[in-house]
Amino acid sequence: MIRYFMMGRVILFLLISTLTVGLYSQEKSAGPVIEGYGKVWDIDKPDYPTDTTQVFKAVFDIMQSPESPDMINPTIETVARYLNMHARSGVPVEQIKAVMVIHNKASKDIMLPAAYQSKYGTENPNHPLLLELHKAGVQLIFCGQSSLSRDIPWEEVMPEVEFALSAMTALIQLQNKGYNLIKF
Repeated sequence: MIRYFMMGRVILFLLISTLTVGLYSQEKSAGPVIEGYGKVWDIDKPDYPTDTTQVFKAVFDIMQSPESPDMINPTIETVARYLNMHARSGVPVEQIKAVMVIHNKASKDIMLPAAYQSKYGTENPNHPLLLELHKAGVQLIFCGQSSLSRDIPWEEVMPEVEFALSAMTALIQLQNKGYNLIKF
């Protein structure tokens, strides 16, 4: 009797384990807006549904960067996740707006490849991602104050980047235009 009881418990455990693994075996994946970056989970039937009729306007305050110059900046990749997850959830791409305001430690991440290589002895791991983000319509704004305080001359910055008086100025102006601040 005990043997059958234990065998039944084992079978029940295996059945529940199989069902649970099946429910959570999904893998993160990139795309459709930015391929190769910004992997996200698909969320089916959330209790708080995404309003696919509204315009999503976000300004990302990008100020931190990994200490190691050969690591991609995860806060920059967050912008790719933002684009990918909303597009995958049914928000039309033209309704997904994003601006990055770059300053502080992240200033180095927008340097041209040759300047980055010269200063840090390695390739800029953020350059390909930043080009993809710009191609997808993400506006890249660099703090003029950080340019001078971090000794990153304008000619060493990617041409896709716009200069502002300061990060504070750009963040205020964008929020006044209806962009919602996302800060990590």
